[in-house]
Amino acid sequence: MITVENVKKRFGEAEILKGISTTFEKGKTNLIIGQSGSGKSVLLKCLLGLFRPEEGRIFYEDKSIHDMDNDQQRDLRENIGMLFQGGALFDSMTIEENVMFPLKMFTKQSKNEMSDRVNNVLDRVNLTNENNKYPAEISGGMQKRVSIARAIVNQPKFLFCDEPNSGLDPRTATVIDNLIQEITHEFDITTIVVTHDMNSVMEIGENINFLKNGLLVWKGTQEDIFKTDNKDVTDFVYSSDLFKKIRNVQLAGK
Repeated sequence: MITVENVKKRFGEAEILKGISTTFEKGKTNLIIGQSGSGKSVLLKCLLGLFRPEEGRIFYEDKSIHDMDNDQQRDLRENIGMLFQGGALFDSMTIEENVMFPLKMFTKQSKNEMSDRVNNVLDRVNLTNENNKYPAEISGGMQKRVSIARAIVNQPKFLFCDEPNSGLDPRTATVIDNLIQEITHEFDITTIVVTHDMNSVMEIGENINFLKNGLLVWKGTQEDIFKTDNKDVTDFVYSSDLFKKIRNVQLAGK
């Protein structure tokens, strides 16, 4: 679990986060959604410790990230998996080498132990026997699955996904969404997904945080989305062509 208490972040005179308080729950897919400029990316970077808030605190389980010493921060980094927007695979490395990279960085496992772990996670994301290919030799969806394998190879307690469906077709995006949710439940991870994709919201939105202008203006589940009378949320949700159609069907049935 990650707890955020009254986090504020500014750059110069611009206050980007204006007092965010929320909880990201263990074993659930926690989504951060909102329009461009709402503060999603800044909040993500605060959660990762890349930005330090001017006010407020962020707790990983019961420990404040900004009160950790160097050893505690290293331990935390070992327990964080990151799925980057563009995948961020190393083009010059094979799939196996890409997935093994965090193990070499953070563990003292033997080569055989690392190879076994890599094969286990590649099996889990349905990429068995793809070890020796390079990123350029596989599809965008497969590259995302390699990125997921790399993110979970260290068996993290916390998984961050930044726009995981960026650049993917709708069918492949759904596969990636479902894989993220399955892994979250299977390994009881605290997963945080930053997304603008309403399909993702409705597929895996177990705990949704909606930001607007640096404020948390709504929180709920995918079931709650259709029940809320929060205008900011409904305007955002039904700006999607898909949800305009859903809304029209709902209205027609009344």
